[in-house]
Amino acid sequence: MKILMVGAGAVGGYFGGRLLENGADVTFLVREKRRGQLEQTGLNIDSVHGNISLTPRLLTAGESNEPFDLVIISVKAYHLSGVIEDIRPHVAKGTTVLPLLNGTAHVRQLIEAFGEAAVIGGLCFIETTLDEEGTIIQKSPVHRLTYGERTRELTPRIKKLQALFDGAKASFVLSDHINRDMWHKYLFITAMSGLTSLMAAPIGPIRGMEAGQRTIEAFLQELASIMRKAGAPIEEDIIERHLRTMNEMDEEMKSSMQRDMEKLLPIEADHLQGYLLGKARKMDLSAPILETVYTKLALYERERRD
Repeated sequence: MKILMVGAGAVGGYFGGRLLENGADVTFLVREKRRGQLEQTGLNIDSVHGNISLTPRLLTAGESNEPFDLVIISVKAYHLSGVIEDIRPHVAKGTTVLPLLNGTAHVRQLIEAFGEAAVIGGLCFIETTLDEEGTIIQKSPVHRLTYGERTRELTPRIKKLQALFDGAKASFVLSDHINRDMWHKYLFITAMSGLTSLMAAPIGPIRGMEAGQRTIEAFLQELASIMRKAGAPIEEDIIERHLRTMNEMDEEMKSSMQRDMEKLLPIEADHLQGYLLGKARKMDLSAPILETVYTKLALYERERRD
């Protein structure tokens, strides 16, 4: 199976590297700057699960029309429109498209571009970063990629993916409830990124205050209410589970959105908080915390562009 990993950054480089390490036929679609870096240094992963140094096959957009059997998309949501055009020559009849983006809005974009049958569901849980030399640093135990048919069927192509992922030194998990799993992560990351970015603090100091603890729970309740009204298949105990997770996280844990804001980089506010706020407004639902969070993030983006 020929795999095109779109992006060789902290997430795509890690999971693509683990597949390449396992003997899979992986090509990375990258920008010119990252290509130059990888050609000079190779793809290097410094991980608690084992260090590796690889020489990957690289492509840049427009270089070829080569079709692939599996296209894994690991980019920020604000790059998706451009990425769709970049990968269009590589998506043929029978190609499976597996997105690892946060949220759910991207699924409809990909279906519109490549058809309902091409797109399966996916998400990942991993904490990684790139150092100054482009090495992927991964120091926490969790390195999980979850995938599955949005129809919940155990199809022949999903069985092929199971065989492909078997033996890789990362956790590749087949889900028969991938839509639910994507919404659960959407709920968690929208709350976590929104509150840490709004308050410009790691999760520890926020949850350490009585008012902070109440705000976390109230925001989760507010988001879950919007999602349920929108028909999202989230479970009844998900707020309790997400609260427990946030209270067990490292004191200094920051969201990737907060770290991006500290570096004055673009953020996924429209894809995460903005998309859900749009749904709330269409259904005439009150969402005061979400509206406050999104206003903060929108002001940041305006100031950054200016």
